[in-house]
Amino acid sequence: MKKDYYEVLGLSRSATKDEIKKAYRKLAMQYHPDKNPDNKDAEEHFKEVNEAYEVLSNDDKRRRYDQFGHAGVGSSAASGGGQYGAGTGDFSDIFSAFNDMFGGGKQRGGFEDVFGGAGTGGRRGRASSGIHGTDLKIRLKLTLEEIAHGVEKTLKIKKQIACTVCNGTGSKSGATETCSTCQGSGEVRQAAKTMFGQFVNIAACPTCGGEGRVVKDRCVSCYGEGIKQGEVTVKVTVPAGVQDSNYLTLRGQGNAGPRGGANGDLIVVIEEKPHEKFQRNGDDVIYHLALGFPDLVLGTKVDVPTLDGSVKLTIPPSTQPETMLRISGHGIGHLRGSGRGDQYVRVNVFVPKEVSSHDRELLKELKNSSAISPADQNDREEKSFFEKARDIFS
Repeated sequence: MKKDYYEVLGLSRSATKDEIKKAYRKLAMQYHPDKNPDNKDAEEHFKEVNEAYEVLSNDDKRRRYDQFGHAGVGSSAASGGGQYGAGTGDFSDIFSAFNDMFGGGKQRGGFEDVFGGAGTGGRRGRASSGIHGTDLKIRLKLTLEEIAHGVEKTLKIKKQIACTVCNGTGSKSGATETCSTCQGSGEVRQAAKTMFGQFVNIAACPTCGGEGRVVKDRCVSCYGEGIKQGEVTVKVTVPAGVQDSNYLTLRGQGNAGPRGGANGDLIVVIEEKPHEKFQRNGDDVIYHLALGFPDLVLGTKVDVPTLDGSVKLTIPPSTQPETMLRISGHGIGHLRGSGRGDQYVRVNVFVPKEVSSHDRELLKELKNSSAISPADQNDREEKSFFEKARDIFS
């Protein structure tokens, strides 16, 4: 199963383009084949990183991926594909970083340049108010009928919501003060000298969580977090044609962020329920129909169930077992594009487990009929073949 592209880059679904680019540069540097010769695991990671970046750095591909998962961008995002499966990845960033590392070009601090620059260049500054909420993932079971036509569902979701006592601020009075640990920057730094120069590790401040400020007069209802467990109602529109494990992303419908932070996303994973009558094959469905021998020989009309209700199907005379009859347009709606698939009816012979003595006598009489005897039919076909062969070579 393919990995989630956001997980590959170590990002949340609300990541900005700059965050996607920075994560890509870091991981591409880490797993680049030139730095990991003869390392198959690193090469696979490198391919995954490039494939993820090609999708998430493209607004249209990212939108389709967020809505439909891997199915929305095809089986492989890296359509361009170099030696390592890279598509449109920005390798200039990687090569310039290597150049800075090993002495070429303008070098301001060794590893600091590779990871986005230290000092004023890479500094995040004071963080925005609150911490971003986490994403929430749920599974939604759908019937084949719902998938065929599309459906709107109303879901009750248990999640973290903003505290109503403090309006999500975490403070009874709403007051905050500058964090004494990071002095309001939202980050702490640790410097270390290496053979390549000075290496600076930048991390979110553990005291304020990267916010730069801490609350005063903590709310007793939420203990200063600004969030509580609650339940909400969410409507989700599922388009026709989705498949098992496809997912829909509802922006801002996930867990609320602590102390006024933005909400995470709600990820709805589709789960297709098994159907008692139909078998799915892409956007087509298959129905198995058992008929008695007389109906196959003489032909008949039967009511056949479909995803849209019952329809009348004509069985032609002399229909052979395993014949597939098509009912056009009664399959599953196409996810990308208009129209629907078809329903196929596989015809088989119904063989009763018990028959009456009267029916048994009728079957014996029918068995002796030369018109339907398989042995006689095989003999005639065999004779016909040899007669044709004789005519050819005579």
